[in-house]
Amino acid sequence: MESVLSGFMAPSDSESLLERAYVDAVERVGDNDELRTRILDAAYEQFCRMGIRRSTMEDVARLAKVSRITVYRRFDTKDTLVEHVVRREFRRYFDQFLIDIEQAGTAADRVVLGFVSSLRAIRGNPLIGGLISTEPDLLVPSMTADGGQTLATVRHFVAGQLRSEQRAGNVSSALDVDVVAEMMVRISTSFLTIPSAVIDLDDDRQLAAVARRFLVPMLNPPA
Repeated sequence: MESVLSGFMAPSDSESLLERAYVDAVERVGDNDELRTRILDAAYEQFCRMGIRRSTMEDVARLAKVSRITVYRRFDTKDTLVEHVVRREFRRYFDQFLIDIEQAGTAADRVVLGFVSSLRAIRGNPLIGGLISTEPDLLVPSMTADGGQTLATVRHFVAGQLRSEQRAGNVSSALDVDVVAEMMVRISTSFLTIPSAVIDLDDDRQLAAVARRFLVPMLNPPA
């Protein structure tokens, strides 16, 4: 099972599920297969309730009120099912992130709101946040030991947002968006994977203050 979550970030076709989730969110890709959705819903509920290790395909089938064979027809292995459940949760994260930052009026506000929204969404997600807190040996290594692919995907997403700010004239054209995105993502990832004894990660106001003090100044390139 350890290979499942390291694998979902870097499948054999070299495109991670995180990347696919990002593309799905941006392109508003939907899923009209009702039976597949029903199985994914059941798997999500089962994984949240019992964890991934302790859950079986039979458990998911029972919860979805379908036969085990039906589950296997849609998802040939438990690994595949796990991959698609996690991908859908990251898709929901990207969806919510894009909605949240639309509420901000300035580039600085969007950086702050994006930082707070990201930590809240991932830590508060019953599956992803639950894995980070209860089964960190499954999820955390997949986020940090996959050759940097996970961080690169999120960095690409953040850099794209910063380039949009540049095109709109909201930040300097001299800003090195890739470096800034890299720093922002690494800071966010450290908060997700390493508990803090100084900053209350459940306090949105405190997180916003951290973002304004340390992340927003990154939008101003040195002279």
